[in-house]
Amino acid sequence: MNEAENRGERTAETQPETVVLIGKENVGKSALADALSETAPTDEAIGGSTVSSEVYRTDGLEIVDTPGLTLETDTETTRTALSNLEDADGVVLVVPATDIDRDLADLLPIVQGRVGSVVVTFWDRVEDGGATVVDNEQAAPERGGNEPTGIDSGRAWGAIADLEADLGVPVVPVDARSLARVATDGGATGGTEPTAVRAADGRDLFEVLRGGREFPGGAETRVGWRIEPPERVFERPYVGPVVSCLALLVPAFVAVAFANTVAEEMDPIVGGLLEPAVAWTGSLPGPLAAVLGGEYGLLAMGPFLFVWALPTMLIFALFMGAYKASGLATRITTALHPTMRRVGLTGRDLVRVVMGFGCNVPAVTSTRSCSSCTRCTTISAISFGSACSYQFPATLAVFAAVGMPWLVGPYLAVLVATTLIYVRLIAPERARMTSLAVDRRTFLQRPRTRAIWREARASLSSFITTALPVFAGICVVAALLDYLGALERMGVGLEPAMAAFTLPAEAALPVVLASIRKDGVALLTADTAGVTALSPVQVLVAVYLAGVLFPCLVTAITVAREVSTRFVLKMLARQAAAAIGFALCIAWIGALVV
Repeated sequence: MNEAENRGERTAETQPETVVLIGKENVGKSALADALSETAPTDEAIGGSTVSSEVYRTDGLEIVDTPGLTLETDTETTRTALSNLEDADGVVLVVPATDIDRDLADLLPIVQGRVGSVVVTFWDRVEDGGATVVDNEQAAPERGGNEPTGIDSGRAWGAIADLEADLGVPVVPVDARSLARVATDGGATGGTEPTAVRAADGRDLFEVLRGGREFPGGAETRVGWRIEPPERVFERPYVGPVVSCLALLVPAFVAVAFANTVAEEMDPIVGGLLEPAVAWTGSLPGPLAAVLGGEYGLLAMGPFLFVWALPTMLIFALFMGAYKASGLATRITTALHPTMRRVGLTGRDLVRVVMGFGCNVPAVTSTRSCSSCTRCTTISAISFGSACSYQFPATLAVFAAVGMPWLVGPYLAVLVATTLIYVRLIAPERARMTSLAVDRRTFLQRPRTRAIWREARASLSSFITTALPVFAGICVVAALLDYLGALERMGVGLEPAMAAFTLPAEAALPVVLASIRKDGVALLTADTAGVTALSPVQVLVAVYLAGVLFPCLVTAITVAREVSTRFVLKMLARQAAAAIGFALCIAWIGALVV
């Protein structure tokens, strides 16, 4: 019986072996797991953890792609990755060819005594002359160190062989971006027989994953090189942070512009298709008619969700997927960290805040990889300053309706400035001392379509599985409150308070509704004549207050699940106080200036 038949027999008759991939961030673990399997991964909580790992099932193996380790800080994802080791049949240390010695020194003590192997990714970088080789004991003897150069191929392979002999476990180099798939007989892939995925030295990777040995606690042998990518504009003083900020804002602007263009065409079509169904709900009992066809009912609000919000979320997720798959997100993270640390965030945290412009829900869940001393601050920043795909288009609609589209610039400037001030005020002192959990500069590379989708899929999945059900529940609650007149009474109760912000009483109801769903700010356009009579400062204050007074209920519920109900209550009170204070300053300073 050949090896292919052995694999098929094991798959059919026994439980698959579980192999856990362990490595730092941006070392190619996901690309490796994806290349080993032609099936889509599933998100599963391993070992009772609350954080999901991606699981690939193929060829008698269950490959668990864990979150990247950030050993410099205490993160939930790092704890989860390490907890996955307990029930694993084998462990694969994934280290980049650009920094083998340092990664092995950090990771070998963690897996000491466990059975596994080492996969060295990005082997193509070893002989790439466009990189900078540091500590190049294995570099070609006629070349000096710390300059763009390649590494002598023979010496490089010899170093890997010496390292394998020292560790006593298989050490195989691969290019995780383009693992060659060939049939077991050496022919082209295309039949129904299982395929072999081979490492750079010709070994079958499935054999390597199954044939691990016990890890030592360290390595005496060093390969002797470290390869760094060349510096780009992101690493330049002063210019780098500015370029990085602009690069982070591009996805939000492109996503909103694209989504608005599509939505303007699709909204009347979808509305026309649903009009008979909405009219039919009028014959139903009052509460049911309100829930389905009322102003805040499922049929009335569904088009806004799928025509306006979902396209924005999709484009934004694809952009951020491309940023991550290309390494650009990490370069931006590193460039912005020195600036962001002054307000109590890291560069990595800022990327999560910007993700909130697509949808707050996946942005909040992605904070699991933030340091424990900055995670709650990051969540608060997302809740306060991330104008999501509901809020931002609705805000633009208000500015357009009053004939002041130019207000989007001042609005974003005020939103960014007040968010930074808010974060600086609430961030714990130790957060401003946090070092960046990115210890090396990543290579920039052209992202593949499959890699972009793999990165974007998590955000879209979170949006669909978490945000949509809660959105439906909120539509039901809001429709019933509207049917009972509770929303109107809440708005009337707040009318006297609007005078403090120099706003008319009509602004109260949109502020209340925006606290439930961020697109509630669009109600400011209901009375077009009244709104157009407002000054630019009044419009800015009304939109700002409606957007930041409270997070939407979807975000609040997600935060409660991720952290605790107690933290949500504290966050709501703190955010409301800050929003009121900032709005009063904008209103009165604006009135004095104008």
